[in-house]
Amino acid sequence: MTDPARQELVKALPYARRFARALVGDQKTGDQLVAAALKTLMETSRNNGLSARQALYGLLVSAFLEQHAADATVGMPLRQRALLLLTSLEEQSLVSSAQALGITEEEAAAELNKARAGLQGIAQTSVLIIEDEPIIAMDIQDLVERCGHRIAGVAHTEADAVALAVKTKPGLILADINLGGGGDGMQAVGRILRTHEAPVIFVTAYPERLLTGETQEPSFVITKPFEPMTLAVATYQAVTGGVTPV
Repeated sequence: MTDPARQELVKALPYARRFARALVGDQKTGDQLVAAALKTLMETSRNNGLSARQALYGLLVSAFLEQHAADATVGMPLRQRALLLLTSLEEQSLVSSAQALGITEEEAAAELNKARAGLQGIAQTSVLIIEDEPIIAMDIQDLVERCGHRIAGVAHTEADAVALAVKTKPGLILADINLGGGGDGMQAVGRILRTHEAPVIFVTAYPERLLTGETQEPSFVITKPFEPMTLAVATYQAVTGGVTPV
């Protein structure tokens, strides 16, 4: 592998980790899929003219199908989940997503329409929002409610977040990483999860910093600023647990 190709692959890895973790619902299984996809790519140089990111996306879906074929049809079909994540969380075009999955643009469009329709049947839950900027928090609250969820509470500081979680027992936590002078979003979530179990979506302007694969890291990360569909897809995956085998 040439140096430019290797550099492109290194840059693609954080996004592959984000996609895999969001697809399957947890860091460990997602990172295992990334390792398998990376091994295949390095051994075969199989990219079919695709970018490193596209090649990894496709190989991740293939790796899941090879390892857990029976789980790929549980709930929303795997390909539909993958297309939702590629076009929203990963901000890939429909054409690019179709190429990554090895299907036609027409097939991708049909599957994506089915997937978006499926989002309307999402299990509703209560959401705790942790965000230090009041205006941003209001925007997020509006998006969460438009996704069909209830607001458990809005916390602007680490201390408020912990107190609200104890009081409301949210079904989902949506947390900013940087709370300014109000503390740390990841620390707030860590304190909450000691006594209350709930899926977590982290919001950050720098997702690559949380996707190194070197430490315990979040399963669901979305990038600021984000579109309504991105939040809808992320909440769907978080609430339903992705497609992680049981």
